[in-house]
Amino acid sequence: MTIMQKFYWCVASVGNVLALSYFVSVGGVFSSLILIASLAYTVIGFHDIFASKHTLNRLYPVVAYLRYFLESYRVEIQQYFVANDLEERPFNREQRSLVYQRAKNVRDTIAFGTQRDLLEDNYLSLWHSLHPRTVLDSAKKVTIGGPDCTRPYEASYLNISAMSFGSLSANAIEALNLGALKAGCFHNTGEGGASPYHLKHGGDVVWQIGTGLFGCRDIEGNFCADSFSVMAQKPQIKMIEIKLSQGAKPGHGGVLPAAKVTAEIAAIRHVATDRDCNSPAVNPECTTPMQLLQFITTLRQLSGGKPIGFKLCIGNPVEFLNICKAMLESGITPDFITVDGAEGGTGAAPVEFTNRLGMMCLESVFVVHNALVGAGLRDRIKIIAAGKTASSFDLLSKIAVGADSVNAARTMMMALGCIQSRHCNTNMCPTGIATQDPARSKAINVQEKSERVKNFHRNTLESFFELVGSMGLDDPAKLMPQMLKRRTPYGQLMPSGSLLPPLQDKDLLRDSGTSETWKEWWQQAQSADFYAQDNIAIAPSELL
Repeated sequence: MTIMQKFYWCVASVGNVLALSYFVSVGGVFSSLILIASLAYTVIGFHDIFASKHTLNRLYPVVAYLRYFLESYRVEIQQYFVANDLEERPFNREQRSLVYQRAKNVRDTIAFGTQRDLLEDNYLSLWHSLHPRTVLDSAKKVTIGGPDCTRPYEASYLNISAMSFGSLSANAIEALNLGALKAGCFHNTGEGGASPYHLKHGGDVVWQIGTGLFGCRDIEGNFCADSFSVMAQKPQIKMIEIKLSQGAKPGHGGVLPAAKVTAEIAAIRHVATDRDCNSPAVNPECTTPMQLLQFITTLRQLSGGKPIGFKLCIGNPVEFLNICKAMLESGITPDFITVDGAEGGTGAAPVEFTNRLGMMCLESVFVVHNALVGAGLRDRIKIIAAGKTASSFDLLSKIAVGADSVNAARTMMMALGCIQSRHCNTNMCPTGIATQDPARSKAINVQEKSERVKNFHRNTLESFFELVGSMGLDDPAKLMPQMLKRRTPYGQLMPSGSLLPPLQDKDLLRDSGTSETWKEWWQQAQSADFYAQDNIAIAPSELL
């Protein structure tokens, strides 16, 4: 026997004898409770030693439960009592506090200087101007809509990223959409389809057509033009986004088990209730670059000329150049491209996919922007960055490397009250946001939380425009990658993007004026397929 087993038998034997003696001699409620506790200890320990499936229970009877109990609260203990303001992932305490303060419209300043190490390798910063300016009101919106779009959309610089009904509760979706209405930004539906909760309050909506074609498919999973047209014509739907991949799990489809496919979700997604709801890894309507562009043309016609774009997480840059070559050959271009970063998102994903696949948002946007410039396509297409965004600097850095607008998901959830408990994939979200449990989700006050979404959006944008002005600019569109400074291991500040030269208009179409890296990528690119034949490219760490 182990020492703990011997200890258990000793305590159980002596404890039972003493408890029984006390009960016989004294009696009463208190002695009864002591006897019951002693007998319970004995029974549980006996079960642990002889019947438990867990090694720890057999070796450490009863006491092992203390370990399991503490482990169940490990994340909370780490978050509230151990980690400092800059340690946690994915959002540290400083970032979360900033979101909460701006959402609640309370003071968001700090005192006594920064806690950051300004000499840290790769630390990003900006150079201010001695002549600060005020951003023009006319420069505070972004027009999305290329030459083939007949109904362009005026977008905010900050918007609500893709989060579907199913991953988020009905009340959370309502609060986000009402917040979008109040803030004057758009709300992306996520791949679960445009639910009544996305449409109820009249906030601007970007309808995402995921790989499962939810909301515009027949029962067998094929694209249904009639279903799409009916939804796309609704006035709340301002743009349509085709999802090719997402940063949290590029190359991986999702599965909603049949047990979770309620009648309401089935009706919204146009799926059956008696089977799993699968999202394939590849969009069935977009298996090649040319098919993607033809699908864009189809959706533009069926929607009545609304802006159509697609969302992807960048892997090998050559594969994005495949799409650029298809655009040049076909003459078809999307109105916008949403670039997702490998920093992850609200959706549950396999650990290896989240940790190891995809290019980070800043790197991805830099590549996409320059690829479009080099192909002579940039003036037709807007870029939306959908990466980790908590502060106005996060927003500014994405605009600087090439984005026109930015989407935020997790920080919008924090504006609703998310505490980063990381239970999004368990249906046990403690704040009622990422769950379908009505007992939890009903705690979300839609009106109150929508105000917080509006406040976070407004205060972040005000800080963003002030930050742009502090650099001597009156228009965020004048931001450039070289304005974003990165600390080198030698202590120097280097302009971002200096290791991969930026491209000038139509550089890729000329034989000269292009770096060897870009030339090699462009030569490998071909419009017939997404896949790069030579799957070797420069490492993402070398891009910025």
